Amino acid sequence: MSDHAARFARLLALVRERRPLVHSITNYVVMHYTANALLSLGASPVMAHAVEEAAEMASLAGALVLNIGTLSPPWIDGMLAAGKTATARGIPIVLDPVGAGATAFRTETARRLLRECRVSVLRGNGSEILALATGTGGTRGVDSSRGAKEAAAAAVTLARAGSMTVAVTGAVDVVTDGSRLLEVANGHPLMGRITGSGCTASAVVGAFCAVCPSALDAAAGALTVFGLAGERAARGTDLPGSFAVALLDALCAVTPDAVRTGAACRERALP
Repeated sequence: MSDHAARFARLLALVRERRPLVHSITNYVVMHYTANALLSLGASPVMAHAVEEAAEMASLAGALVLNIGTLSPPWIDGMLAAGKTATARGIPIVLDPVGAGATAFRTETARRLLRECRVSVLRGNGSEILALATGTGGTRGVDSSRGAKEAAAAAVTLARAGSMTVAVTGAVDVVTDGSRLLEVANGHPLMGRITGSGCTASAVVGAFCAVCPSALDAAAGALTVFGLAGERAARGTDLPGSFAVALLDALCAVTPDAVRTGAACRERALP
């Protein structure tokens, strides 16, 4: 058993012990699914995007997850209100820059949130991370055309510039704080065939950030647990519809012992 596996197993146990409140301002395509995923994991979700209450709700949370998947100006106002409150109170923020690089509106919104809020973890796919780092990522709508490893150098650059952890998800996830880089090889190809698997990964990262002061460990641990749940869910089906339901069950069923024995995380040299 690696040191990483032991730490990640303890973090999963802490999530279930503490049941942290995760405030998500997320897109309405995945809102129901990600709320159920957090409940299955053992956390407590709340979805509150109205600017009239976003800041107050954020102040009560263990972590804040901001997801720009279905943007509109009122939702951006809510994200900024919540994000500024979380920043002031030292509450960890996870930003999911869905579709950054596809349109100027999305890209600038992600950059504005990074400028005006203290983001703990930026979680995106390869195209999104490259778009934020270099302006060119090859995004196809909200889907990635670039692998996580292709974006590793860009992730390191963003992490250093923003004093944050950057998690790039793909066949093998890359997680870096600019000083260290971890690769997580857990997961299954069916995770890329259901709506919102990346958004759900970001929500799980939020739950782990709520119980762990190290954003690097929280992000890598969350992606390990999420990947192990995907592996477990795929044992019972090879079809995406039934897999989506099985993944929720697997998030509940994955145990700290399964993390200790199944975690596929290793440290790599920086690119």
